[in-house]
Amino acid sequence: MSAQVILVVEDEMDIREGIRILLGGEGYTVLEAGSGEEALEQINEAIDLVVLDIMLPGMSGIKVCEEIRKNSTVPILFLTAKSQESDKTLGLMAGGDDYLSKPFSYAELIARVKALLRRYCVYQGKKQNLLLDDNHVLTSGRLQIALDRNDVWKDDKAIDLTEIEYKILALLMQHPHQIFSVQEIYEKAWEETYTYSANSTIMVHIRRLRTKIEDDPQNPIYIKNIWGKGYRYETGKEVY
Repeated sequence: MSAQVILVVEDEMDIREGIRILLGGEGYTVLEAGSGEEALEQINEAIDLVVLDIMLPGMSGIKVCEEIRKNSTVPILFLTAKSQESDKTLGLMAGGDDYLSKPFSYAELIARVKALLRRYCVYQGKKQNLLLDDNHVLTSGRLQIALDRNDVWKDDKAIDLTEIEYKILALLMQHPHQIFSVQEIYEKAWEETYTYSANSTIMVHIRRLRTKIEDDPQNPIYIKNIWGKGYRYETGKEVY
């Protein structure tokens, strides 16, 4: 099996080199970019993960992420020197899957990288090994979702979702009108133990998902927030 490929986008050479040595020692193939423009030139289907600094000269990491998301659902791990919640939220809103604040420990970086790669590559394996037929497509309201791969349609038009967005939608669509707490959503979609700090992460992903599937994200029909309890999916026909 060929080594998984990680693109590290960081303008500080010492940090970039340290990450390269660390990830290389874990058996990964590491590509490097010192700017957002250089990163976009290297993005292709062979890359399994992007480690992306938010504060880059010229094109910011946020903009780089937005450009990547136009064509790819590759997982993106943001690195940021700032600890403010707003910076983390901006990264997630742009399409990031996780974030790590500087300074960080190498153990924490490796743990985040392995978790993202595990979820992404297992998911990709499902796409390759399962055959799609009518039994794998779930229709609810104006939405359709292929349960064996990341394919979603609204009114027969394809919708591009990230892996996490797809997992959240698939979970909710398969159990219409059932309320899922934020803890249940996090542990099923991220496959990690829930902590209270994950609440904002879930809210951002739900908000981003709504912008893609709802006619009016401010007045959602499909994904309802049941205050104090969690979220549920409705068919778009009944409103409770």
